[in-house]
Amino acid sequence: MPSQPSKTLETFDNPQPERDYTIRIEVPEFTCLCPKTGQPDFAELTIEYIADKLCVELKSLKMYAWSFRDEGAFHEAVTNRILSDLVAATQPRFMRLTADFNVRGGIYTTVVAEHRAENWQPPVPVTLP
Repeated sequence: MPSQPSKTLETFDNPQPERDYTIRIEVPEFTCLCPKTGQPDFAELTIEYIADKLCVELKSLKMYAWSFRDEGAFHEAVTNRILSDLVAATQPRFMRLTADFNVRGGIYTTVVAEHRAENWQPPVPVTLP
């Protein structure tokens, strides 16, 4: 049975919920459609997050990204929608989504959206001599 696109994001329990650690996921083949022309837009998505209790399951993320392939969306809107859906599914301490879109009409677009849990503070960076 072939895979199908899906808007469902599955999760699994964070194996180290007591620790702040960064999870970085790159999605190099994201596509959606330009809402004005219907032409395809291509982007590389970078998701960086500090999980709380849940992590996003990667196969479901792949099917979720695929679900945008035939949808028209402005870069700003689709980036913020994806971030909102990921935050709703995982409730992370922190999450940043960077959407680096390929050139369209001679213009490159990068959209960065962030979420920070209400009482979460980033750890102080360690500087070694």
